[in-house]
Amino acid sequence: MSITAAQVNELRKATGAGLMDCKKALTETDGDHEKAIDYLRTKGLAAASKKAGRAATEGMVGSYIHAGGKIGVLVEVNCETDFVAKNDNFQNFVKDIAMHIAAASPLYVRREEVPEELIEREKAIYREKAKESGKPAAIIEKILEGQINKFYGDICLLEQAYVKDPDKTIQTFLNETIASIGENMSIRRFTKFVLGEGLAKKESDFAAEVAAAAGV
Repeated sequence: MSITAAQVNELRKATGAGLMDCKKALTETDGDHEKAIDYLRTKGLAAASKKAGRAATEGMVGSYIHAGGKIGVLVEVNCETDFVAKNDNFQNFVKDIAMHIAAASPLYVRREEVPEELIEREKAIYREKAKESGKPAAIIEKILEGQINKFYGDICLLEQAYVKDPDKTIQTFLNETIASIGENMSIRRFTKFVLGEGLAKKESDFAAEVAAAAGV
């Protein structure tokens, strides 16, 4: 049967899996949403969810430096054991996440960290824009929900499209790594440094310089 984009997006929203994985799952299950979820869970997502409640207090702080030292990222990723923290797969994951942060500039790890006042401000802006279209209130609220989810996708690390594979989110990448490694993992926090950010830079007054050179 033909699989629609709406079906794929609905499954992706429900599971966090990549677009191609969702499409394949729906194809394999003749478009059955629930069976497709089970299919994806058997491919690793179920393994990740089962491990999610286990304590992850080991791990490492990884780094990425870019643009000749002008951009730097530190990220802490936790796992359950020191043994896994020394695993190449785990360490490569940490490096990839640090590189992604440098490229995509998220502001938070997960949506629960986003201040409520920021979300309310965004909602107010989107609501006013939607009202100008003259659409019914119920439609406006649906539009608002979609816009806020997109906003989360822009600023929250786990919901961003992975720069090395845009068909999957960072959450999907994390789930896949958990399934591969066999331990719970968590991206705890990160910091991005941009050289000179926040510093007041000296601006020359070209007209004054010309006048001074001319002896005016």
